Amino acid sequence: MTFDFGVIAANWRFILVQGLLGIGAFGGGTLALAVPTIILGFVLGIGVAIAWLSSRAWLHYPASVYVQVIRGVPLVMVVFWFWFFIPIVTGMSLPQYWVALVAFVVFEAAYLGEIIRAGIQSVPRGQVEAAEATGLRYGTTLSAVVLPQAVRNMLPSLVTQFIILVKDTSLASIIGYMDLTKAAQTVNQREIRPFELYLFIAVVYWVLTYAMSLGSRALERRLSAGSPSPAAVATGS
Repeated sequence: MTFDFGVIAANWRFILVQGLLGIGAFGGGTLALAVPTIILGFVLGIGVAIAWLSSRAWLHYPASVYVQVIRGVPLVMVVFWFWFFIPIVTGMSLPQYWVALVAFVVFEAAYLGEIIRAGIQSVPRGQVEAAEATGLRYGTTLSAVVLPQAVRNMLPSLVTQFIILVKDTSLASIIGYMDLTKAAQTVNQREIRPFELYLFIAVVYWVLTYAMSLGSRALERRLSAGSPSPAAVATGS
């Protein structure tokens, strides 16, 4: 068996520009799906975590059920739910990008909500009590005292989940979304060079995830200086 890595040189532009960045006639793109999912999933995850920690039953129980249900099913199943059920419910079909984005955000928010909940609970209760003693309101205490410390505590878990997400975007190819994996599949149908092509995209995925790991370590070092004390927040110093 002989290997011909010339297939990479001949098709790298389509695989990277189209499949990775989503620039081209087919749209799509791994990063075009992963980056918005990380941002929107994190924001929704914060809401899920706060609702889960709430003493109000109408917030706590729906958030708890949502997390437990979503975490109990595979991501591919959630993608299929939105791909097949949205046209049935709404009577109209959505583009592949929006189906994939909604499915991934809904799925990732459940995991991120659990991580954020654990991060919030890892902040010593004394920090919250000290903030409340200085007269800070709940929202200010959460945003200025609790969340900065919680983010530092949960950063490794967050980055791990983000790395998993970047790799999981390959599942969007099952509905025809033109991501990195689908681009390699498209080229392979013509060139019949699966080893070379899939080895190449494996390296690309590794470079992406390794870069995220390096970035998280640098951010963790910056955050290691610590967040301001509740008294400093209250006085504005």
